[in-house]
Amino acid sequence: MRAIGIVLAGGNSYRMKELSKKRAVCAMPIAGSYRSIDFALSNMTNSHIQKVAVFTQYNARSLNEHLNSSKWWDFGRKQGGLYVFTPAVTAESNFWYRGTADAIAQNLSFLKNSHEPYVVIASGDGVYKLDYNKVLEYHIAKKADITVVCKDMGPNVNVDRFGTIKMNEESRIEDFEEKPIVAKSNTISCGIYVVRRRQLIEMIEKCAEEDRHDFVKDILIRYKNMKRIYGYKMQGYWKNIATVEDYFNTNMDFLKAETRDYFFKQYPDIYSKVDDLPPAKYNAGAQIRNSLISSGCIVNGVVEDSVVFKKAYIGNNCYIKNSIILNDVYIGDNTHIENCIVESRDTIRANSYHAGTDGIKIVLERNDRYVI
Repeated sequence: MRAIGIVLAGGNSYRMKELSKKRAVCAMPIAGSYRSIDFALSNMTNSHIQKVAVFTQYNARSLNEHLNSSKWWDFGRKQGGLYVFTPAVTAESNFWYRGTADAIAQNLSFLKNSHEPYVVIASGDGVYKLDYNKVLEYHIAKKADITVVCKDMGPNVNVDRFGTIKMNEESRIEDFEEKPIVAKSNTISCGIYVVRRRQLIEMIEKCAEEDRHDFVKDILIRYKNMKRIYGYKMQGYWKNIATVEDYFNTNMDFLKAETRDYFFKQYPDIYSKVDDLPPAKYNAGAQIRNSLISSGCIVNGVVEDSVVFKKAYIGNNCYIKNSIILNDVYIGDNTHIENCIVESRDTIRANSYHAGTDGIKIVLERNDRYVI
């Protein structure tokens, strides 16, 4: 493909509460065996983008461990590959990334040293499938300066935490509001952009000169009347996991057969780092109803309408309902968990009771198994 890729994975979301204290949002586990960033990386490799940069910053240890081998997404190659950039002290800058545009500005040599004419920019916290080739073809056909991938949301969806877009009949963007108090449109930006590489370099350098740091506010909104910015409407499944509720609902979506079939049985595939773990073990007394149980798990109790991630242990007479159990959790006997997200590596003592009565409860327990 005639493009390089950039995955923006450095941000944090306070709406994720305690879940983002241990990891970057882009490293959040999804659907039992995946991480959020896997979807953007899989879309890149499925679109034949052979050179991809990931910009990390906040709580990057877990994410860096996940990206320590590029072969899982077919980026282990002689030409191109997967590049991970973290903020570094240089002669020009000693700042952390102050925004999305600043992250690109601090790594501008990656763009300047590439020869592909286009750049695909994607956020790492989206769960979706998209052929970036089709977006690029649309971008070229429209003779656009920037193309923004967008999606129409339902009337009951609160869009005030997204960037909202208004387009004319030719799909040219006339208005772009970032996180409006009162939304004038239910069409939102998905955080995916296509732009010509030389033009991106020019706009980023202009931002840096004027001490501007945000890609949306300082490029998309600022240039909307000066540049030809078009919207490309995405069809199909798309979710952003920047809040606890969205994260919970996205994982619950994978309990639906049509969602699992779309992501895991229909071409193209979604790839992830593979752990060598045994299959899940169900002991006498285990009952599983409408749940995802990942490899390495041992289940003795009842699990209903839940997603259980890798290497979890569920004790005797436990009842788990409508919950997410993250990696390497130990749940003692006679425990009841309902409407909860249990943080990874937690030890839940026997005879415990946790239930989210007003929304989703995040369960954090001191871990007696690991002594630092």
